[in-house]
Amino acid sequence: MNEIAIMTDPIPVQRLFETHLTVSDLQRSIGFYRDVVGLELAFEPSERNVAFFWIGAPGQSMLGLWSLGTAPLGLTLHLAFDVALKDLLDAPKRLKTQGIKPLSFFGVETMEPSVICWMPAASVYFRDPDGHTLEYLTMLDKEPRPDLGIIPWSEWLDQSKS
Repeated sequence: MNEIAIMTDPIPVQRLFETHLTVSDLQRSIGFYRDVVGLELAFEPSERNVAFFWIGAPGQSMLGLWSLGTAPLGLTLHLAFDVALKDLLDAPKRLKTQGIKPLSFFGVETMEPSVICWMPAASVYFRDPDGHTLEYLTMLDKEPRPDLGIIPWSEWLDQSKS
């Protein structure tokens, strides 16, 4: 298979990893999803007005709840697809080849994944034709490092060496 065909082939999606909702009362919604739905609260950084829940076993699937107006990338609808690490690392090049802008967690064009260190997971974001935020995500087989926040892949690799 030639290089052009590989670059325009879709990234192989393994499964839906996460979805996010905006909520009007974060604490009320945390109680609902924890106590009524029965999800495990995974992480709640109070300074960001967001809560993340594991769906099933930790690291398998996730629900994010964002207080209105606090979501990244002007989030209105967001889906994350679980992909293999090799495909994630190749995704920025492949998206660019198809005329799609790869984005960091912070919505800035990038050619490398962002690492969400509390999980830890590596992600590449992009938008569909209607402006919805899509994400390719790979859970990383490392210990969570919430103290590092959200960093570029290259910085994560440097941290992993030390």
